[in-house]
Amino acid sequence: MARISIDGDSLVVEIEGLDKLWALKSRLVIPLVNVRGATADPGIVGDPKGLRAPGAHIPGVIAAGTFHRDGEKVFWDVHDPAKAVVIELADERYARLVVEVADPRATVALVERATTTR
Repeated sequence: MARISIDGDSLVVEIEGLDKLWALKSRLVIPLVNVRGATADPGIVGDPKGLRAPGAHIPGVIAAGTFHRDGEKVFWDVHDPAKAVVIELADERYARLVVEVADPRATVALVERATTTR
């Protein structure tokens, strides 16, 4: 699971627990100017992930780490599809972040507020 927060002009994604090990990341910091938006999307978990490098993928259990698909890099950290949030990025290492959060609606609202008030 991930914890999303806003720190000044940055979106901060903190990877929690053992997911740090599976995703091989503990923290991502993205300038808000590069965040295009966020959506709650439980259906995305069923989409093809692409090539995993590095990370972990056990279908139905976990998708965590960096996945390469159609020329894009996508960061995943999801166990429970019902709690998946997709954060679209521009001009970043990743094209999008797909992360599980405790409250998808609140997280989407937080990101949308932060990106519309900058």
